[in-house]
Amino acid sequence: MRRLTGVVLLTSALGLWAGAPTTDLGLKDAAGRKVRLRDLRGKVVLLNFWATWCGPCQAEMPALADIEKQYAGRVTFIGASLDDQKSVAKVPAFVSQYKIDFPIWYGATLDDLDRLKMGNAVPATAFLDAEGQLVARILGQVRPEEVKERLDWLTGDRSGPAPTALVKHLEK
Repeated sequence: MRRLTGVVLLTSALGLWAGAPTTDLGLKDAAGRKVRLRDLRGKVVLLNFWATWCGPCQAEMPALADIEKQYAGRVTFIGASLDDQKSVAKVPAFVSQYKIDFPIWYGATLDDLDRLKMGNAVPATAFLDAEGQLVARILGQVRPEEVKERLDWLTGDRSGPAPTALVKHLEK
């Protein structure tokens, strides 16, 4: 694992974008119940992959928690934790510290990132439309204006051009 500015690199190769696939992901919620992205069809979803040990994740989480409040009722935010058995116990304190009100899903893996073409680093954020299609991604630490631009387009009339589908904040 290499740490870079604004991102924590987890493996050696970035996934390649393959269009806008219908997306699914099955993890567990805080109570240990199975949860799936497909159950959120009909809703716009922001899916953020993060981990407690990731510095850039810690830096971006206050902004995501704030943005979630601004889009309450229009966008469903999900935090998918990549914490493993060694660090998963730190998740509740992380959620409390950053005042996260949106659901946290447990058990995300590098395979999940790969299946969703999210690259090999956290943080990574996916934007899904109401049909469950992955329509945009931000790889690396988000910037609030980029998140809002994508959410405004997804929740608006979509009459204008779509925002850039892929934003990379990965430095070599």
